[in-house]
Amino acid sequence: MNNVESSPLLRSGRGRLIGLFGGSFNPIHNGHVSLARQMLVQVGLDEVWLMVSPQNPLKRNMELLDDWKRFRMVAEALKHEPQIKACDYELHLPKPSYTWLTLQALRRDFPGYEFVLLIGGDNWKLFPRWYHANDILRSTKIMVYPRRGYETLDGQLPANVSILNASLLDISSTEIRERIKKGESISGMVPRSIENLVKTNYEL
Repeated sequence: MNNVESSPLLRSGRGRLIGLFGGSFNPIHNGHVSLARQMLVQVGLDEVWLMVSPQNPLKRNMELLDDWKRFRMVAEALKHEPQIKACDYELHLPKPSYTWLTLQALRRDFPGYEFVLLIGGDNWKLFPRWYHANDILRSTKIMVYPRRGYETLDGQLPANVSILNASLLDISSTEIRERIKKGESISGMVPRSIENLVKTNYEL
């Protein structure tokens, strides 16, 4: 069984509205958690699933930590977030990982659920290059959150795409990894419950 760190709510009925926040989470940080909370409220979702992804075909990253170590950090970070779940669903699918194929599989396995994608402004700029981009646009609502250097205006968006009016924490996974390598503090950048786990994983 593919694992969503979940309550029985995921299997309890039809018509649930689920936000999909996919990413490498290398590592997960407080900005990710804040975005998920804001999406949950603004869109009126039942849950947000933080879907830990394998290597993004459009973003090669030689520093990507093992899939299951990243998933474990996400699961630990969200233990006290009842409506935000760690999800390993995409890790069980054939690779390379494409969002269109993930959505098709989810709709097969969770009939009646509606999924809303949350993506960053950087990924929105790359969106025309996504596999079956037009099919995703026709079938799925998308929320875009702003990233520094990737400004997106409402007037430039297709009808099925909206801006998440999010206040962003100025934190990046890259900065966290670099600070660990330099022996600097990451206090306040990641959930306190996983701070030691993050250090252990990235000190190597």
